[in-house]
Amino acid sequence: MTDPAIELKGISKSFGPVQANKDISIRVMPGTIHGIIGENGAGKSTLMSILYGFYKADSGEIWIDGSETQIPDSQAAIAAGIGMVFQHFKLVENFTVLENVILGAEDSGLLKPSLTRARKALLDLAQEYGLNVDPDARIDEIGVGMQQRVEILKALYREAQILILDEPTGVLTPAEADQLFRILHRLREEGKTIILITHKLREIMEATDQVSVMRRGEMVATRTTSQTNPEELAELMVGRKVLLRVDKVPAQPGAKILEIKGLRVRDDKGVERVKGIDLNVRAGEILGIAGVAGNGQSELMEVLGGMRAGSGEVLLNGQPLELIGANGRAIRDKGIAHVPEDRQREGLIMDFHAWENVAFGYHHDEKYSRGLLMDNAALRADTEAKIEKFGIRPPNGWLSAKNFSGGNQQKIVVAREIERNPDLLLVGQPTRGVDIGAIEFIHKQIVALRDAGKAVLLVSVELEEIFSLSDRIAVMFDGHIMGERLPDRTDEKELGLLMAGVAGEAA
Repeated sequence: MTDPAIELKGISKSFGPVQANKDISIRVMPGTIHGIIGENGAGKSTLMSILYGFYKADSGEIWIDGSETQIPDSQAAIAAGIGMVFQHFKLVENFTVLENVILGAEDSGLLKPSLTRARKALLDLAQEYGLNVDPDARIDEIGVGMQQRVEILKALYREAQILILDEPTGVLTPAEADQLFRILHRLREEGKTIILITHKLREIMEATDQVSVMRRGEMVATRTTSQTNPEELAELMVGRKVLLRVDKVPAQPGAKILEIKGLRVRDDKGVERVKGIDLNVRAGEILGIAGVAGNGQSELMEVLGGMRAGSGEVLLNGQPLELIGANGRAIRDKGIAHVPEDRQREGLIMDFHAWENVAFGYHHDEKYSRGLLMDNAALRADTEAKIEKFGIRPPNGWLSAKNFSGGNQQKIVVAREIERNPDLLLVGQPTRGVDIGAIEFIHKQIVALRDAGKAVLLVSVELEEIFSLSDRIAVMFDGHIMGERLPDRTDEKELGLLMAGVAGEAA
């Protein structure tokens, strides 16, 4: 029998009282793509960090190609033929592709001969695996899809036989993701072994040969991908049946709640990010904005949420909004609620109690006041009601926000904003870093608000989420609206072209 490319035996790892990995064993066969899935906090990243030498296991063994191997650090992992492509790329932006590839792997102190040899090796690798890049292009001059190819080339240049990819499609357009998976299949055909960490079940089903499921630090199942389905995998991840599709009736759009005319917004460096767009959102509908991150969506949400200044005309229920920035309270008073894209930086104060976070932005409300002072008892009672309604765990309003998982932190923010019964809900990346069970719940709350006749403006980089929730879809690229589509009259290919800047009939 062929030895596994990787075999982990009885791996355990604790951080203080928290046990991240509990007696985990897994076998990954050579020349296969092996998926690892699990909810946030399931222990996937810890396990891969042990394999790549970032952490040392408390107990257990690592076997590579049939031999027990000690991996005390990442240099030992590289020497053992392991390469890792991180979710956030580890590239020097003002270096060229070639300089990034050889960084840390130079042949000698003389850089020029190293660069010459590396250029030939890089061109050979690019041709062999379809990873074509310009060796002389600077990293800050190429797109994220090309940057990811550079990360893969870095690993292959170091002669990696085993590649670990952590959430590799989070910043890619659908077309770039498809190209990535073609490259991974090519690598597999050449005998490479690939471990794919992703929360996207569709990618697991399309790309992998086997899939292992982790839950609460334990390995609960391994399946041959062709013999399982997304519903079974979701149930294994969560421990209960999960509805993977959004259950909603057709929208009944009413009057225009939000009207945007010629809106322009600049970022903190003065660069124009939103370039004269027109949009509207009606009562009783969800308008989803699709696009690769960094194309103006964040700035659009910030100006509508009163966090950033802009120019142009924005009407809410026919009344103009002041686009002066730093006026979040005035915006909320007019009936706009905002679930920001980054819950930890913009939605919560991580060291404050949950019951304090539930009031942020609304702490001036009369129901939280007792004369000149805040009525903390009323606040805590309100928090208890929200904890019960939204299933926030642990159900303890005295815990700091930092003591909740990402999904439960998001529930705190969603509960605070949706329970205001706003005319317009701005919601950015509602399920980023959120477990499947929490995704199902948050989607239901957004749809319920729509069904109550409210308007929802949704920004998400997840096309599945855009298709599932939206009644209309607008696509942003480079600060422009490239087009609007109805979900049942378009597909991921067309939206992907629009997201890449291909306009009109060409898309």
